Amino acid sequence: MKKLFFSLLLFCGYQVYAQNGEKFFPLKDLTKVGVYYYPEHWDSTQWERDFKNMADLGFEFTHFAEFAWAQLEPEEGRYDFNWLDRAVGLASKYNLKVVMCTSTATPPVWLVRKYPDVLIKNENGTVNDHGSRQNASFSSTFYRKYALKMVEVLARRYGNNPQIFGWQVDNEPRKFEDYNTDAQVRFRGWLKQKYHTIDALNKSWGTNFWSGTYSGFDQINIPLIAQWGMNYHQRLDHDRFMDQETASFLDEQASVIRKFASSSQWITSNYIPMYDTGYPGMSHKLDFTAYTRYMVYGADHGIGSKGYRVGEYSRIAMANDFFRPMAGYYGVMELQPGQVNWGTINSQPLPGAVKLWLWHVFAGGSKFTCTYRYRAPLYGYEQYHYGIVGPDGVTPTPGGKEFSQFIRDIALLRTKYNAKNALPKAYTNRKTGILFNADNVMAIDQNKQTVEWNTENHFLKYYKALKSFGAPVDFIRDTTNFSEYPFLIVPAYQQIDKQLIAKLTAYAEKGGHLVMSCRTGHQDRDGHLWEAPFAQPIYKLIGAEIDSYDLPMPQSVDSVRFEEKPYAWTSWGEIIKPEKGTESWGKYEGDFYAGRSAVISRKLGKGTVTYIGVDSQSGNLEHDVLSRVFHESNVGIESYPAGIITEYRDGFGIAMNYSDKIYDMKLPDSSEVIFGNKSISQAGVLVWKY
Repeated sequence: MKKLFFSLLLFCGYQVYAQNGEKFFPLKDLTKVGVYYYPEHWDSTQWERDFKNMADLGFEFTHFAEFAWAQLEPEEGRYDFNWLDRAVGLASKYNLKVVMCTSTATPPVWLVRKYPDVLIKNENGTVNDHGSRQNASFSSTFYRKYALKMVEVLARRYGNNPQIFGWQVDNEPRKFEDYNTDAQVRFRGWLKQKYHTIDALNKSWGTNFWSGTYSGFDQINIPLIAQWGMNYHQRLDHDRFMDQETASFLDEQASVIRKFASSSQWITSNYIPMYDTGYPGMSHKLDFTAYTRYMVYGADHGIGSKGYRVGEYSRIAMANDFFRPMAGYYGVMELQPGQVNWGTINSQPLPGAVKLWLWHVFAGGSKFTCTYRYRAPLYGYEQYHYGIVGPDGVTPTPGGKEFSQFIRDIALLRTKYNAKNALPKAYTNRKTGILFNADNVMAIDQNKQTVEWNTENHFLKYYKALKSFGAPVDFIRDTTNFSEYPFLIVPAYQQIDKQLIAKLTAYAEKGGHLVMSCRTGHQDRDGHLWEAPFAQPIYKLIGAEIDSYDLPMPQSVDSVRFEEKPYAWTSWGEIIKPEKGTESWGKYEGDFYAGRSAVISRKLGKGTVTYIGVDSQSGNLEHDVLSRVFHESNVGIESYPAGIITEYRDGFGIAMNYSDKIYDMKLPDSSEVIFGNKSISQAGVLVWKY
């Protein structure tokens, strides 16, 4: 029972603790737009000019103190708020609300020199040093204590200031591998709290293997990633521990702020969207999540020869759909304003791309969008990084102009908002949940079994298919009420328990359409294979047995035939034996198990269960199988080509084009086009009232 509570604590996320988003963000405002400003970087004689220009460009809020600990506390115990008070006052003069930030990502030099143990110790024994950011350890008990002291002084100062409408704790928080003494002690304490006895830990970790048995928690060290053969279960628990350290550090800050903040001030943090970590959604004291997103930095080529200037079309979409369900609303704290400096190749975005990204963030339901930063930096690590204005401090950049235009567009959209408008029924009929559990991702990525496997890409094959159907999508946890979703995808859900299997069974029996993919149900929640035929606990649910799985060599491409078409695969394939009443939709070709089932489907109660036991190369198989599931469920779908995203919110439809071809959008005659054209070019946006 204690283990079940622990799992619920990890995965319930904000759904239990979230406040109502309308309390902080009135529906009629639709969204707000803000910009980072660093008063400490600029001559104070320029501040008023800058705030006035921000307001003239239409910005509604700004963002302070994220990396300013050295200015806030120049010496231990001596605080200086004069400069920040003046900046807040000028923001107020120009009607700019303020997001106030804790500076815990950048401890001052006097702190790390006097207390060097607060710095992260790496696996190879080297210790981080002053001069960068995020160099201190969340597992340092002293660092937590001192950081919270600084946070409290900040919160006392600004908790009742009416100009402060929200708080950001830390900056782009991550989980850190730290091998310092405190981290070792806290890891052992975390394990003792979870398992209570060393015998329970030994059983969970399977320590009888390779003589790995422990007789006490004080014998356990943080696993060495570089050392071959480290216990997978120990590594997974350490991943969980690091997630909890990050989440609890944010929670501790939020708890301190909440003591002094007015009820109208919200608290969040800004996450980098990473789908192989568990800490997003684990900080129960935050009101909602915000994320950071950069689209053009040399890593993603996009669609077509110039697609790299627009970015990969699923990046904003997936982040929207991943973070929004945690509280029912979200914000974007950093959206790329133009060219960056830190990528592999820092190309200029395509004209219109910045505005495209703004509309895409809005389309997913964001309550605000903020951009890093107002003024392009003249010095420091991020030289050459664009801002809203250039290095002269006054001339708007192309991205700055697009932000300003978007702000004017939203002002017009607010005049057309009608609270009575419901989402189109054809859209909500396609609503789909994707079941996500970070444990599965972390465990699979530790033991992929083949170089051909990519967990995030596996998710994307299903996700991109759903977006091409015009389906609204939520990434959800296993504590969610599945009945809210006519369709539910369970991709690569390797670790499972019988309670979840029962819940999935009930979902289908009551009329839900369940789609499960390969690498599902192989292990229990401890990461142990079942003492049974391979994946046996899901056999009754899927209406089949799984005889074995195969992992072809990359150069030996096999295929699966589905509806008379072949689909190439090299990653992971399960050889399935359907029982009577279960249809075989796809079969293997080209190997010794040719003719055996790879894709099956069955009716279960009022619903259906489909199992796709293979990971195709292109994702076309996953797309076409899902299309059949929707068709046989009598739910109509769209057929948007790659790069076309369409969403609905607040009575408006928004269509966006990341592709290199013009797309002609068909709208009902009753629709009112507000922005754009029905023929949408690359980086183009069409907004209409339905």
